Amino acid sequence: MTTIAVTGHMDLTEDSVHLVRDALRETLKPYAGDLTGVSCIAKGSDSLFAEVVLELGGRLVAVIPSKDYRQAKVKPDHAEAFDRLIDAAAEVVVLDHERANRSAYEDANRTLLQRAERLVAVWNGEPPSGKGGGTADTVVEARSERLPVDVVWPQGAARKS
Repeated sequence: MTTIAVTGHMDLTEDSVHLVRDALRETLKPYAGDLTGVSCIAKGSDSLFAEVVLELGGRLVAVIPSKDYRQAKVKPDHAEAFDRLIDAAAEVVVLDHERANRSAYEDANRTLLQRAERLVAVWNGEPPSGKGGGTADTVVEARSERLPVDVVWPQGAARKS
């Protein structure tokens, strides 16, 4: 099986969701039938990736950054999708952090990269913000580890301002 992790923007515009989903489907289609997807299933890119992995018959591994992540960070508009994806996951890895914070997110991103053979980045190409734990930081880390990175940012995709 090919194991592919995801990192990506959470704040996609509503019009971008179908564009990103279609681009993820095209990116992952060559691996259908032989795919394990690793995702933190956050709102936006992570969840879209997880849904496409399952749609293509793949195995989903959910990496949850902290013990309180569901209660502290999953907003009501994402709770149903989050719970559905957790239920559909073949494996759920809850990291040892008590609280969802920058350290937990950075650890979750490291866990994604350690488990993967490639990374799909739903990323607009902007450099790291300096806060750590973001999409660009994960891409930089993956590239420094010589992990292949497929950037997905279809024409017309945008982030909420």
